[in-house]
Amino acid sequence: MTFNQQMEVWRLQTEEALAAVLPQDDSTRYRTLIEAMRYSLLAGGKRIRPVLAFACADAFEKGKWWQGEGKHNLPEQKHYVPSDYVAKLAAAIEMIHTYSLIHDDLPCMDDDELRRGRPTNHMVYGEGVAVLAGDALLNAAYENLFEIACQAGQPGARCGHIVAKLAGR
Repeated sequence: MTFNQQMEVWRLQTEEALAAVLPQDDSTRYRTLIEAMRYSLLAGGKRIRPVLAFACADAFEKGKWWQGEGKHNLPEQKHYVPSDYVAKLAAAIEMIHTYSLIHDDLPCMDDDELRRGRPTNHMVYGEGVAVLAGDALLNAAYENLFEIACQAGQPGARCGHIVAKLAGR
């Protein structure tokens, strides 16, 4: 498989992970907010940041991180990173990036009207909803990161996960 083919696989895995981690609440109360989050997060793009997360995990898993000769301080044992952890990490990275783009496009910042060839979030949903959509994506990213830490048995992560999950509700 060529590098470009592998990048496309990771990009598609990112798209799946993003669709899976977004809130699914279709109640009238949150519908517009979730729609605004999806509008920007699922707008496509190269997904370079999450692809790099998959590439790093792949490199560490396969021991590609050390192929030279000489001394190094890295452990001899290989560390396996579960693929669902990597997918959640990749999704969190992209959510943080998208949050920053939504906020950057706001009238009080760059006041951009287009992003990736489409009207920006605030042009479609209004400035207030755009701010909330960006904030919700940031909170969802932290929720994912804490969930990974909880699953990995990290002390104290449970508290952070609860705070991230309940933030803004």
